Amino acid sequence: MALKVWIDGKLYDKDDAKVSVYDHGLLYGDGVFEGIRVYSGRVFRAADHLTRLWDSAKAIRLTIPYTRQEVQAAMEQTIRANNFTDCYIRLVVTRGTGYLGLNPNKCPRATMIVITDTIELYPKEMYEKGMAVITASVIRNHPNAISPRVKSLNYLNNILARIEAADAGVSEAIMLNHEGNVAECTADNIFTVKAGTVYTPTTYDGILEGVTRSVILDTPA
Repeated sequence: MALKVWIDGKLYDKDDAKVSVYDHGLLYGDGVFEGIRVYSGRVFRAADHLTRLWDSAKAIRLTIPYTRQEVQAAMEQTIRANNFTDCYIRLVVTRGTGYLGLNPNKCPRATMIVITDTIELYPKEMYEKGMAVITASVIRNHPNAISPRVKSLNYLNNILARIEAADAGVSEAIMLNHEGNVAECTADNIFTVKAGTVYTPTTYDGILEGVTRSVILDTPA
């Protein structure tokens, strides 16, 4: 059975799921997204992810043309259509189809996409034995350029750091902020444990405010 992808209210076979080449998400990275896990048929922290999606959209003045309830229903519909109980959801909201120019007002309506699929960020043995990392020369975005708390479609900052990691023969890189302090990794928040205490950079250090990070910080010792 072909994998199904939800685009603006309709399910398409994966090979037929397309957006316009004039979509500003493609042309300019103009949009936001969320990556969400599904465990045993339940969407992990759905409300928190949707809040972050709406906050990111608000930060770039992007109007999401659906309610949170409608997006939640779209996720559940796509999960069922693909017969998943454990999977990864990619929610994408682009500025929508426009013209060959930066003006976002030329895009009359945002495009909403829901993808459900499997994903493996790292080999299983790395979760058991650990991994080697480097410190990237590419720093995290300066907050006065675009806030790292906005989960935007423009991920070149992280990708360039990940290329450095690949060149060094490792799977991940630690990214510093503009002050030279540890911020996060290219696709992960970072924690250290010392004498039974967990430490992690703050949101003021130029990080994405991770949903799983919040869960860890809220968990009683």
